[in-house]
Amino acid sequence: MGAMALVAAAIVFGLGALGAGIGNGLIVGRTVEGISRQPELRGTLQTTMFIGVALVEALPIISLVLAFIFFAKA
Repeated sequence: MGAMALVAAAIVFGLGALGAGIGNGLIVGRTVEGISRQPELRGTLQTTMFIGVALVEALPIISLVLAFIFFAKA
């Protein structure tokens, strides 16, 4: 039971961090692309980007909490 909980904690946190990294890369890349196409919308696009990044960053925080829960069961 203990080793499996540690493996589960590592997998949960690793996949959560991987998903957040991919999501942040896509959000920032599309924002830069949008700014390069329409520079006058820079402020609006940046605001939307920061909201999106904040929502994406909730994923690794949730996965960290789940990893701690699995780690506590080890």
